Amino acid sequence: MVHKDYYEVLGLVQGAQRADIDKAYRKLSLHNHPDRSRDPAAKETFALVAEAYDTLSNPARKAIYDRFGYHGLLNGAPNDSNGFTDPYVFHGDAQKVFQAFFGTENPFQDLFPASDEYGLTNQHELEGQRTRKVQDAAIERELLLTLEEVFLGCVKKMKMTRKVLSDDGYTTVLKDKLFTIHVQPGWKEGTRITFAKDGDQGPNSVPADVVFVVKYKPHARFVRQGNNLVHTCPVSLSDALTGCILELMTLDGRKLSLPVNDIIMPGYQMTVPGEGMPHGKEGHRGDLVVRFNVAFPKSLTEDKKALLRQALA
Repeated sequence: MVHKDYYEVLGLVQGAQRADIDKAYRKLSLHNHPDRSRDPAAKETFALVAEAYDTLSNPARKAIYDRFGYHGLLNGAPNDSNGFTDPYVFHGDAQKVFQAFFGTENPFQDLFPASDEYGLTNQHELEGQRTRKVQDAAIERELLLTLEEVFLGCVKKMKMTRKVLSDDGYTTVLKDKLFTIHVQPGWKEGTRITFAKDGDQGPNSVPADVVFVVKYKPHARFVRQGNNLVHTCPVSLSDALTGCILELMTLDGRKLSLPVNDIIMPGYQMTVPGEGMPHGKEGHRGDLVVRFNVAFPKSLTEDKKALLRQALA
Protein backbone atom coordinates (compact mmCIF):
# COMPACT_ATOMS: atom_id res chain seq x y z
CA MET A 1 0.00 0.00 0.00
CA VAL A 2 1.32 3.42 -0.98
CA HIS A 3 2.37 5.74 1.81
CA LYS A 4 1.69 9.42 1.17
CA ASP A 5 3.71 12.04 3.00
CA TYR A 6 1.43 15.09 2.80
CA TYR A 7 3.97 17.36 4.52
CA GLU A 8 6.58 16.42 1.95
CA VAL A 9 4.07 17.07 -0.86
CA LEU A 10 3.63 20.63 0.39
CA GLY A 11 7.31 21.10 1.12
CA LEU A 12 6.71 21.41 4.87
CA VAL A 13 8.09 19.85 8.03
CA GLN A 14 6.02 17.53 10.20
CA GLY A 15 3.55 19.43 12.38
CA ALA A 16 3.56 22.65 10.33
CA GLN A 17 0.98 25.25 11.34
CA ARG A 18 -2.12 26.28 9.36
CA ALA A 19 -0.62 29.55 8.07
CA ASP A 20 2.32 27.66 6.55
CA ILE A 21 -0.04 25.05 5.08
CA ASP A 22 -2.16 27.74 3.44
CA LYS A 23 0.90 29.52 2.09
CA ALA A 24 2.34 26.33 0.61
CA TYR A 25 -0.94 25.31 -1.02
CA ARG A 26 -1.44 28.79 -2.50
CA LYS A 27 1.97 28.71 -4.14
CA LEU A 28 1.92 25.11 -5.35
CA SER A 29 -1.66 25.08 -6.63
CA LEU A 30 -1.08 28.19 -8.73
CA HIS A 31 2.24 26.94 -10.05
CA ASN A 32 0.91 23.49 -10.97
CA HIS A 33 -2.56 24.35 -12.20
CA PRO A 34 -3.00 22.27 -15.38
CA ASP A 35 -4.44 25.22 -17.27
CA ARG A 36 -1.29 27.24 -16.62
CA SER A 37 1.60 24.79 -16.50
CA ARG A 38 3.18 22.98 -19.47
CA ASP A 39 4.67 20.33 -17.18
CA PRO A 40 3.18 16.94 -18.18
CA ALA A 41 3.02 16.01 -14.48
CA ALA A 42 1.18 19.20 -13.51
CA LYS A 43 -2.26 17.63 -13.39
CA GLU A 44 -1.12 14.80 -11.13
CA THR A 45 0.86 17.19 -8.91
CA PHE A 46 -2.09 19.58 -8.73
CA ALA A 47 -4.35 16.73 -7.54
CA LEU A 48 -1.82 15.49 -4.95
CA VAL A 49 -1.31 19.01 -3.59
CA ALA A 50 -5.09 19.37 -3.23
CA GLU A 51 -5.32 16.04 -1.40
CA ALA A 52 -2.53 17.05 0.97
CA TYR A 53 -4.19 20.38 1.67
CA ASP A 54 -7.63 18.81 2.13
CA THR A 55 -6.10 16.61 4.81
CA LEU A 56 -3.82 19.00 6.68
CA SER A 57 -6.17 22.00 6.62
CA ASN A 58 -8.81 20.01 8.52
CA PRO A 59 -7.90 19.96 12.24
CA ALA A 60 -9.48 16.54 12.91
CA ARG A 61 -7.86 14.85 9.91
CA LYS A 62 -4.54 16.55 10.63
CA ALA A 63 -4.59 15.29 14.21
CA ILE A 64 -5.15 11.70 13.01
CA TYR A 65 -2.48 12.02 10.33
CA ASP A 66 0.08 13.50 12.72
CA ARG A 67 -0.43 10.62 15.18
CA PHE A 68 -1.27 7.60 13.03
CA GLY A 69 -0.06 8.60 9.57
CA TYR A 70 -1.65 7.97 6.20
CA HIS A 71 -2.89 4.50 7.10
CA GLY A 72 -4.67 5.87 10.17
CA LEU A 73 -6.70 8.08 7.84
CA LEU A 74 -7.34 5.34 5.34
CA ASN A 75 -8.36 2.63 7.82
CA GLY A 76 -9.66 4.70 10.74
CA ALA A 77 -7.94 5.47 14.02
CA PRO A 78 -8.85 4.86 17.68
CA ASN A 79 -11.03 7.59 19.16
CA ASP A 80 -12.13 8.65 22.64
CA SER A 81 -15.26 6.46 22.49
CA ASN A 82 -13.21 3.25 22.34
CA GLY A 83 -14.11 2.98 18.69
CA PHE A 84 -12.53 4.09 15.46
CA THR A 85 -12.86 7.16 13.32
CA ASP A 86 -14.45 6.89 9.90
CA PRO A 87 -11.94 6.12 7.16
CA TYR A 88 -10.97 9.10 5.04
CA VAL A 89 -10.50 8.92 1.30
CA PHE A 90 -9.90 12.08 -0.73
CA HIS A 91 -12.92 12.86 -2.91
CA GLY A 92 -10.65 13.38 -5.90
CA ASP A 93 -11.94 16.79 -6.97
CA ALA A 94 -8.81 18.98 -6.92
CA GLN A 95 -10.64 21.84 -8.61
CA LYS A 96 -13.22 21.88 -5.80
CA VAL A 97 -10.42 22.36 -3.24
CA PHE A 98 -8.90 25.06 -5.42
CA GLN A 99 -12.20 26.93 -5.73
CA ALA A 100 -12.95 26.67 -2.00
CA PHE A 101 -9.51 28.04 -1.12
CA PHE A 102 -9.56 31.05 -3.48
CA GLY A 103 -13.31 31.69 -3.27
CA THR A 104 -13.60 31.62 -7.06
CA GLU A 105 -13.12 29.24 -9.96
CA ASN A 106 -10.75 31.74 -11.55
CA PRO A 107 -8.32 33.57 -9.24
CA PHE A 108 -6.34 34.55 -12.35
CA GLN A 109 -9.02 36.82 -13.79
CA ASP A 110 -7.62 39.89 -12.03
CA LEU A 111 -4.06 38.93 -12.89
CA PHE A 112 -4.06 38.19 -16.62
CA PRO A 113 -6.11 39.23 -19.69
CA ALA A 114 -8.87 36.69 -20.27
CA SER A 115 -8.41 34.51 -23.36
CA ASP A 116 -9.79 31.22 -22.04
CA GLU A 117 -11.38 29.97 -18.83
CA TYR A 118 -8.29 30.84 -16.82
CA GLY A 119 -7.25 33.95 -18.70
CA LEU A 120 -4.55 32.17 -20.70
CA THR A 121 -4.31 30.08 -23.84
CA ASN A 122 -0.85 28.67 -23.25
CA GLN A 123 2.38 29.20 -21.39
CA HIS A 124 4.06 30.88 -24.36
CA GLU A 125 1.36 33.55 -24.36
CA LEU A 126 1.79 33.95 -20.61
CA GLU A 127 5.50 34.64 -20.99
CA GLY A 128 4.77 37.25 -23.64
CA GLN A 129 2.25 38.97 -21.39
CA ARG A 130 4.69 39.08 -18.50
CA THR A 131 7.18 41.06 -20.55
CA ARG A 132 4.66 43.75 -21.54
CA LYS A 133 4.02 45.47 -18.25
CA VAL A 134 2.09 48.72 -18.41
CA GLN A 135 1.80 51.16 -15.54
CA ASP A 136 -1.68 51.57 -14.11
CA ALA A 137 -3.35 54.99 -14.16
CA ALA A 138 -2.42 57.27 -11.25
CA ILE A 139 -4.52 57.05 -8.09
CA GLU A 140 -5.55 60.52 -6.91
CA ARG A 141 -6.65 61.44 -3.40
CA GLU A 142 -7.56 64.84 -1.91
CA LEU A 143 -5.26 66.28 0.72
CA LEU A 144 -7.54 68.54 2.77
CA LEU A 145 -5.69 71.35 4.56
CA THR A 146 -6.71 74.29 6.72
CA LEU A 147 -5.32 77.73 5.88
CA GLU A 148 -3.42 77.59 9.18
CA GLU A 149 -1.69 74.36 8.07
CA VAL A 150 -0.77 75.92 4.73
CA PHE A 151 0.38 79.19 6.33
CA LEU A 152 2.69 77.53 8.86
CA GLY A 153 3.50 74.22 7.17
CA CYS A 154 2.85 70.86 8.80
CA VAL A 155 3.24 67.10 8.50
CA LYS A 156 0.23 65.07 7.36
CA LYS A 157 -0.07 61.29 7.48
CA MET A 158 -2.48 59.71 4.98
CA LYS A 159 -3.51 56.04 5.11
CA MET A 160 -4.53 54.14 1.99
CA THR A 161 -5.49 50.51 1.47
CA ARG A 162 -3.83 48.95 -1.57
CA LYS A 163 -3.23 45.56 -3.17
CA VAL A 164 0.16 43.98 -2.43
CA LEU A 165 1.58 40.89 -4.14
CA SER A 166 1.65 37.72 -2.05
CA ASP A 167 4.78 35.60 -1.75
CA ASP A 168 3.57 33.41 -4.61
CA GLY A 169 4.03 36.36 -6.99
CA TYR A 170 0.56 36.02 -8.48
CA THR A 171 -2.23 36.69 -6.00
CA THR A 172 -2.70 39.87 -3.97
CA VAL A 173 -3.72 40.80 -0.44
CA LEU A 174 -5.01 44.11 0.91
CA LYS A 175 -2.65 46.06 3.17
CA ASP A 176 -2.66 49.59 4.57
CA LYS A 177 0.16 51.98 3.72
CA LEU A 178 0.87 55.22 5.57
CA PHE A 179 2.08 58.14 3.46
CA THR A 180 3.94 60.97 5.20
CA ILE A 181 3.56 64.38 3.53
CA HIS A 182 5.64 67.40 4.59
CA VAL A 183 3.39 70.35 3.75
CA GLN A 184 5.47 73.39 2.80
CA PRO A 185 4.26 76.88 3.83
CA GLY A 186 2.30 78.54 1.06
CA TRP A 187 1.26 75.47 -0.96
CA LYS A 188 -1.57 76.42 -3.30
CA GLU A 189 -4.71 74.48 -4.05
CA GLY A 190 -4.02 71.98 -6.80
CA THR A 191 -0.44 71.29 -5.66
CA ARG A 192 0.28 67.63 -6.47
CA ILE A 193 2.43 65.37 -4.29
CA THR A 194 3.40 62.17 -6.10
CA PHE A 195 4.55 58.89 -4.58
CA ALA A 196 5.90 56.98 -7.56
CA LYS A 197 4.76 53.37 -8.06
CA ASP A 198 3.16 53.11 -4.60
CA GLY A 199 -0.27 52.06 -5.89
CA ASP A 200 -1.83 48.60 -6.29
CA GLN A 201 0.64 45.85 -7.12
CA GLY A 202 -0.02 43.13 -9.68
CA PRO A 203 2.10 40.48 -11.40
CA ASN A 204 1.41 41.83 -14.86
CA SER A 205 1.51 45.60 -14.38
CA VAL A 206 3.65 48.41 -13.01
CA PRO A 207 2.12 49.85 -9.81
CA ALA A 208 0.35 53.17 -10.27
CA ASP A 209 1.66 56.43 -8.87
CA VAL A 210 -0.24 57.71 -5.83
CA VAL A 211 -0.96 61.43 -6.12
CA PHE A 212 -2.31 63.65 -3.34
CA VAL A 213 -3.88 66.90 -4.54
CA VAL A 214 -4.09 69.86 -2.13
CA LYS A 215 -7.55 71.21 -1.41
CA TYR A 216 -8.36 73.88 1.18
CA LYS A 217 -10.97 73.50 3.87
CA PRO A 218 -13.36 76.50 4.10
CA HIS A 219 -12.10 79.12 6.58
CA ALA A 220 -14.18 81.30 8.88
CA ARG A 221 -12.14 84.52 8.38
CA PHE A 222 -10.04 84.33 5.24
CA VAL A 223 -10.11 83.42 1.58
CA ARG A 224 -6.90 82.98 -0.40
CA GLN A 225 -6.62 84.84 -3.71
CA GLY A 226 -3.24 84.33 -5.33
CA ASN A 227 -0.76 85.02 -2.54
CA ASN A 228 -3.11 87.43 -0.77
CA LEU A 229 -5.47 86.74 2.10
CA VAL A 230 -8.86 88.42 1.81
CA HIS A 231 -10.97 89.20 4.87
CA THR A 232 -14.47 90.68 4.67
CA CYS A 233 -15.35 92.75 7.72
CA PRO A 234 -18.88 93.79 8.66
CA VAL A 235 -19.11 97.40 9.89
CA SER A 236 -21.97 99.62 10.92
CA LEU A 237 -22.89 102.67 8.87
CA SER A 238 -21.75 104.84 11.77
CA ASP A 239 -18.26 103.26 11.77
CA ALA A 240 -18.13 103.45 7.98
CA LEU A 241 -18.67 107.22 8.14
CA THR A 242 -16.72 108.13 11.26
CA GLY A 243 -13.89 105.57 11.37
CA CYS A 244 -13.09 102.60 13.57
CA ILE A 245 -10.35 100.24 14.71
CA LEU A 246 -10.53 96.76 13.22
CA GLU A 247 -9.11 93.94 15.34
CA LEU A 248 -8.25 90.78 13.44
CA MET A 249 -6.58 87.48 14.46
CA THR A 250 -3.99 86.26 11.96
CA LEU A 251 -3.44 82.66 10.89
CA ASP A 252 -0.39 82.40 13.12
CA GLY A 253 -2.26 83.66 16.19
CA ARG A 254 -1.23 87.32 16.25
CA LYS A 255 -3.74 90.09 16.90
CA LEU A 256 -3.72 92.99 14.43
CA SER A 257 -5.25 96.37 15.29
CA LEU A 258 -5.98 98.20 12.06
CA PRO A 259 -7.19 101.83 12.28
CA VAL A 260 -9.67 102.78 9.55
CA ASN A 261 -9.70 106.57 9.16
CA ASP A 262 -11.11 106.84 5.65
CA ILE A 263 -14.79 106.91 4.89
CA ILE A 264 -15.77 103.41 3.79
CA MET A 265 -17.47 103.86 0.46
CA PRO A 266 -18.82 101.09 -1.81
CA GLY A 267 -15.85 99.08 -3.16
CA TYR A 268 -13.42 100.48 -0.60
CA GLN A 269 -10.74 98.07 0.61
CA MET A 270 -7.65 98.34 2.75
CA THR A 271 -4.35 96.59 2.04
CA VAL A 272 -1.88 95.53 4.74
CA PRO A 273 1.45 94.62 3.08
CA GLY A 274 3.23 91.42 4.08
CA GLU A 275 0.34 89.85 6.02
CA GLY A 276 -0.71 87.40 3.31
CA MET A 277 0.39 83.85 2.44
CA PRO A 278 4.07 82.91 2.29
CA HIS A 279 5.48 82.14 -1.14
CA GLY A 280 8.88 81.50 -2.64
CA LYS A 281 12.02 80.24 -0.94
CA GLU A 282 13.06 83.69 0.30
CA GLY A 283 10.17 83.96 2.75
CA HIS A 284 8.17 86.47 0.73
CA ARG A 285 4.56 86.96 1.72
CA GLY A 286 1.51 88.36 -0.03
CA ASP A 287 -0.76 91.05 1.38
CA LEU A 288 -3.82 91.10 3.61
CA VAL A 289 -6.77 92.67 1.82
CA VAL A 290 -9.65 93.85 4.00
CA ARG A 291 -12.99 94.40 2.36
CA PHE A 292 -16.01 95.87 4.11
CA ASN A 293 -19.66 94.99 4.27
CA VAL A 294 -21.50 98.07 5.53
CA ALA A 295 -24.65 97.28 7.50
CA PHE A 296 -27.32 99.89 6.78
CA PRO A 297 -30.15 100.42 9.28
CA LYS A 298 -33.50 99.00 8.24
CA SER A 299 -35.35 102.12 9.41
CA LEU A 300 -34.77 105.59 10.93
CA THR A 301 -36.98 107.81 13.04
CA GLU A 302 -37.81 111.27 11.70
CA ASP A 303 -35.59 112.84 14.36
CA LYS A 304 -32.59 110.71 13.28
CA LYS A 305 -33.25 111.58 9.65
CA ALA A 306 -33.26 115.25 10.54
CA LEU A 307 -29.97 114.93 12.43
CA LEU A 308 -28.37 113.11 9.47
CA ARG A 309 -29.53 115.76 7.02
CA GLN A 310 -28.08 118.44 9.27
CA ALA A 311 -24.77 116.56 9.74
CA LEU A 312 -24.32 115.81 6.06
CA ALA A 313 -25.53 119.14 4.68
